[in-house]
Amino acid sequence: MKASAHVSHTIQDTIFTIVGILVTGFALKGFLVPNDFLDGGVTGVSLLLHELFHLNLAYTIVLANIPFIIMGIFQVSMKFAIKTFLCVVGLALALGFIPYPVITSDHLLVSIFGGFFLGIGIGMCMRGGCALDGIEVLALYTLKRSSFSISEIILGLNVIIFLIAALHFGLQTALYSMLTYYTASRTIDYIIEGIEEYTGVTIISAHSEEIKRQLVVKLKRGITVYKGERGFLHESFEKSHPCDIVFTIVTRLEVRRLKNLVYDLDPKAFIFTNTIKEAAGGVLKRRAH
Repeated sequence: MKASAHVSHTIQDTIFTIVGILVTGFALKGFLVPNDFLDGGVTGVSLLLHELFHLNLAYTIVLANIPFIIMGIFQVSMKFAIKTFLCVVGLALALGFIPYPVITSDHLLVSIFGGFFLGIGIGMCMRGGCALDGIEVLALYTLKRSSFSISEIILGLNVIIFLIAALHFGLQTALYSMLTYYTASRTIDYIIEGIEEYTGVTIISAHSEEIKRQLVVKLKRGITVYKGERGFLHESFEKSHPCDIVFTIVTRLEVRRLKNLVYDLDPKAFIFTNTIKEAAGGVLKRRAH
C-alpha cells in the first residue's frame, strides 16, 4: 500500500512539474520576452541578463539557478536540489525547442496575463516539489545570517532588479514589470494554497456543549476542544468560569454559515478566525470535484 501511494505521489509530482514547465515557457516566450518585460526573483535576473547581454534565455535560466540549486542542497535537501535542477533543465529545453506563439504586444495584457501564466507555471512546479525560481532558497540562506525577514530579503532583491530595469528600459517598463511580478506572486499563492483556502475558527462561549454538538452533527466538522476559563472582566476581574474553547477548520465559503449557527445559539459568543495555509488529514470536508 505504501509503495503504491509513493508511486502515485511520484506520478502526480511529475505531472505537476511537466505542466508547470510548459506553462512557464508559454508565459516567457508568449508574453514577456518578446515585449522586453521582466519579473522578480531569479526569473527576473535571467530575463535581465538576456536583455542586457543578448544571451540565450535557456542558458541564462540554467546558469542563474545553479547557485540556488547548490544552496538548496544545504537549506532543503539533496532530493529537492536534484528535482529543481531537472525542472530548470526541462524549462531550458522547452524554451529552446518549443515554438511558442507570441500572444500580444499590449503592455497591460502582457503584464497581467504574462504574470498570471508565469505564476501558474512556477506554482505547479512548486506543488511538484521543486522550484523554478530559487529566490526563496536565497532568502532562507540569508535569513540565517541577518536580522531581516524572508519577505524583506525578497523585497530588497526585487527592488534592485526593478531599479536596473528602470535605468535601462525606462520607468514605464519597470512599472509594468512590477505589475507582472505582483500578478505572478499572487497566482503562485493561489496555486499553492489551493482553491479551498481553509479558515481556522476559534469559539469561546458559555454554550459550548450545544455548539460542539451542532458543529459535529449539523456541519459535519471535526473539532478540537481546549480547556480554558472565561471572565476576567475589568469590573469583576476575580470572577471566572471554566469553559471549553472550540476550534475547527472550515472552507472560507462556510465561515458565514458557521458564524450564523453559533450566534443563533449564543449571540454573545466570541469568535475569531485565521487563515490556514495548508491542511491535510483529520476530518476535512472538501468540495465535490
